[in-house]
Amino acid sequence: MSIFGVAIAIMVMVTVGGVAIGLASQSAIQGEDVDYWVVPEDRTATSIAVSVEGTQLGGTHDVAAQLNQNPQVSYATPVLLRVIQVRAPASNTSEYVLAAGVIPNGADRDILGVSTASLTPGDPYYANGTYSGEWTGEVVASDAAADLLALDTEDSVTLPRKKFNRSLRVVNVSTGSYSTGTGPLPIVILHQSELQAITGATSGDPADQILVSTTNSGVKSQIEELYPQTTVVTKSGFAGQSVSTSSLPVAIAVTALLTAVVVGTLFVATMMGLELHADRKRLAVLTAVGYQTSSRALLVVAETFVLTLLGTGAGILLGIGGISVTNQLAARYLGVQSVATFDPRLLLAAGVVALVIAAAASIYPVWLTRRADVLEVLG
Repeated sequence: MSIFGVAIAIMVMVTVGGVAIGLASQSAIQGEDVDYWVVPEDRTATSIAVSVEGTQLGGTHDVAAQLNQNPQVSYATPVLLRVIQVRAPASNTSEYVLAAGVIPNGADRDILGVSTASLTPGDPYYANGTYSGEWTGEVVASDAAADLLALDTEDSVTLPRKKFNRSLRVVNVSTGSYSTGTGPLPIVILHQSELQAITGATSGDPADQILVSTTNSGVKSQIEELYPQTTVVTKSGFAGQSVSTSSLPVAIAVTALLTAVVVGTLFVATMMGLELHADRKRLAVLTAVGYQTSSRALLVVAETFVLTLLGTGAGILLGIGGISVTNQLAARYLGVQSVATFDPRLLLAAGVVALVIAAAASIYPVWLTRRADVLEVLG
């Protein structure tokens, strides 16, 4: 029963910890039919381009063009993410939304749940890096953004916090959405170069990542050679885009850790106490043949640690299975490919938790061994 109790506590910690890591560490956009994401190496000082908001990719238009020329790639686009304030003059409403800059190809593809089919194919304003081409001003709003700003098709929008005199208009309100734990996000999609110009990010042609759709797994090695100092991951290797800087993942991880320690300690201490009560004659005999109190306590502590470590091993295996089941349920009912991920750090965390449980749970049974009355028990 002690092993079972520890196994359940560790399983919950590993499973929930996997969800927390998935929320905190993943940085890929979920797009329909996208098989690979190219993202910067995590916190690498020598990455291609760096912004104050984190490591970014540079020269992304040229890289996307090379990828699209590959017959094995059906679609590739950079994605630039920015949180901007948008004002709708028609409703006199101003709100912050998540803006994503992409290079559409005319097909009905979804980026963050928002269709890009209404956008002019290509990126006309980029004009070979001069940012002097045709300005489209096209914006596609998600349902959530349209509801928030009371937007409709052909409505104009402005940027109150940007000294920018270019016009923007809503060409479509997409019925799709991208949801987090707090509900659907207000999202607007526009051409990458236009978002770069709006946010002053034209130097170095930056983007946060590149989405690549392909049916050939051999393309991954070609992408890695094309764009050094980046990480290329498959669709199933990422949870959803983390667009929030909240402490939710940390709160989830801490809660899982404390729950595992408290539940495991109480369970093991209780079971060991019952075990010692049922086997008190054995302890009395050990006392009678000369075992000192410290020796008896050492036996109890060793037994507690062994049982806890056995339960931890079982709990880790159950936790890995729990992560797999969580991802399957998320894919089936939420449409998210991966919401939890297994990280070797979870093994270290499980080991530390096991030691804490064993140490804390040993206190009560050791106290019971000191209270045992040898003559009363043997009599």
